[in-house]
Amino acid sequence: MTYRAEIDGLRALAVLPVILFHAGFEWFSGGFVGVDVFFVISGYLITTIIISEMAKGKFSIVNFYERRARRILPALFFVMAACLPFAWFWLTPNDLKDFGQSLVATSTFSSNILFWLESGYFDTAESKPLLHTWSLAVEEQYYILFPIFLMLAWRLGIKWVLILLSIVFFISLIVAQWGAYNNPSAAFFLLPTRGWELLIGVFAAFYLKYNPHFKSQLLNQALSLLGFGMIVYSIIEFDKTTPFPSLYTLIPTIGTGLLIICAVPKTFVYKVLSLKFIVGTGLISYSAYLWHQPLLAFARHRSLVGISDLNLIALCMAALVLAWFSWKFIEAPFRDKNKINRKKIFIFSGSLLSIFILIGLSVHINKGFSERYSEELQSYLTMGADGVKARNYDCHLQNDAFMLTGCIFGDQTITPKYALIGDSHAGSIHKELGKKIGELNESFVLHVKDGCPPSLGIEGTYKDHKNCPSFNQNVIDDLVEREISTVVMFSRFSWYLEVDGFKNSFGVREPKDSQHFVEGSSLSIKNQVDEKLESMRSFIRELKQHNIQVFIVEPIPEVGWKIPYLKVKSLLYNSPMPAIQKKEFKETTEKRFTKFIEPLLYYEGVKVIKTSDLFCDNNVCFGERDNNLLYNDDNHPSDSATQQVVGRIIESF
Repeated sequence: MTYRAEIDGLRALAVLPVILFHAGFEWFSGGFVGVDVFFVISGYLITTIIISEMAKGKFSIVNFYERRARRILPALFFVMAACLPFAWFWLTPNDLKDFGQSLVATSTFSSNILFWLESGYFDTAESKPLLHTWSLAVEEQYYILFPIFLMLAWRLGIKWVLILLSIVFFISLIVAQWGAYNNPSAAFFLLPTRGWELLIGVFAAFYLKYNPHFKSQLLNQALSLLGFGMIVYSIIEFDKTTPFPSLYTLIPTIGTGLLIICAVPKTFVYKVLSLKFIVGTGLISYSAYLWHQPLLAFARHRSLVGISDLNLIALCMAALVLAWFSWKFIEAPFRDKNKINRKKIFIFSGSLLSIFILIGLSVHINKGFSERYSEELQSYLTMGADGVKARNYDCHLQNDAFMLTGCIFGDQTITPKYALIGDSHAGSIHKELGKKIGELNESFVLHVKDGCPPSLGIEGTYKDHKNCPSFNQNVIDDLVEREISTVVMFSRFSWYLEVDGFKNSFGVREPKDSQHFVEGSSLSIKNQVDEKLESMRSFIRELKQHNIQVFIVEPIPEVGWKIPYLKVKSLLYNSPMPAIQKKEFKETTEKRFTKFIEPLLYYEGVKVIKTSDLFCDNNVCFGERDNNLLYNDDNHPSDSATQQVVGRIIESF
């Protein structure tokens, strides 16, 4: 195969936006499309080699996998080994357990399946050191199937090979388009919805194998510029809310295909991509891709107060330096068959894969070796783990969606005139409220459904939080039947109303986009906040029509970090718990509260129970006060904060 310097330049165009995207630079909000560019390049290069050898009758499946092993495994093993000590010292038991699972999955080229089962890509990209290996898994799964397909279909002739591949291409694209809106996590991670991207590179390889480049220099110039522009447009204009992979993904992938076919010598794009430093970056692009995610993830685990832009840039540069080292001293030697023969590369690969699998299984089985931590640290890490399930007072969960409904707390001999309704926030305080209201010889009825907003028209935030409108209608019916006079509503209102998650001084972005919402929901989180507010106000009006007094507990200010986890890090690294500057807080969370929540809090006839001063003073907001944590996680009140919130509720009564 003739070496094409511009292809290495194209690799640089792919890897740099990915690195800058994971670093969090907003100008590269669509930098994740670099992976799609890689898919097309990989499809082109591998297919070119395979069909050239098949045309000569020299293709060997053993040779093919030897090349893949030399190309992929040594640098991957080097990075995985480098991650081990940092994972041991810096990851909490749960995080280390997850890391152990990812070691096994990466070693078996199934990490895309693991991360699909765990959560969405944009939810976890900042914290998982080996998350980026999902794309390697997709490629390797593809290259298990693709050579076998070609070997079986080759005898049918090139025409039938292309027909069959075209059928697979369109099926894969259609499934991707459907999955982007119906099952976005599966669509993002799995081969059936990614295969069509590699096939664009395959088609480019077949075209150039049997056809020359376009003779018209003007046409090559125009199409290569178009392809380059399509990639750059995607990098700048796409973001985490762009359904992906979908028809949108055709923009960067077709753009890559155009560059492969049309970026010929003398075109402007060829001259740019063939510049020495760009080609050099492309040569180390695989190692750069391997290094960047662990560096960023471990730095975020180690930091208490976020990472400055200057340090993020330094980490990106460090990834390139380490990439050069890996390319020079790991990749290049292992590709030299004169230094390392086939037998050695297979023994080396099999041995290291087995070792990493054993290490990963050991970490998983031992649950992240929690004994590394003192009892005090372990107590912080288990805060909030039991959630609503831990507080059932013989009022058992009705189903798997954390629903506690129609249960009475407090003085069981008293007919309740109060009710506590809401989502898991209400569930988190009902035990303490039951104790305090019982001391007043009163009782209340509880209606809680996790992840459900107080509305007759809005579904829950996640796909397992279903039937919220019907649940809330049943709540109203029960309150009316019991002749309840006073309702306390405690809910994570901002979560249901925010257009997007906030980014605080820690640099932590809370993912929030339309992909989280139940399929078929009639309301879009992106542009119909007013409709949601009106739906919640309608719920309140329904209560008031039955002469029920409505109290709303002011939503808890969200600091954007799991506070117990932050406390563990502060103790481990002997650093004080940081406070969030009120000025910055107002520009993020509090600003959104003012914009979205006030029309609900100060709705006519509603009484507000203030809580924000429990978490903030005039200057800063806290995760800890008077040596007591205020949060069980990143949004639910701790036991200490719950006592204070309940005290405010009792005072209101």
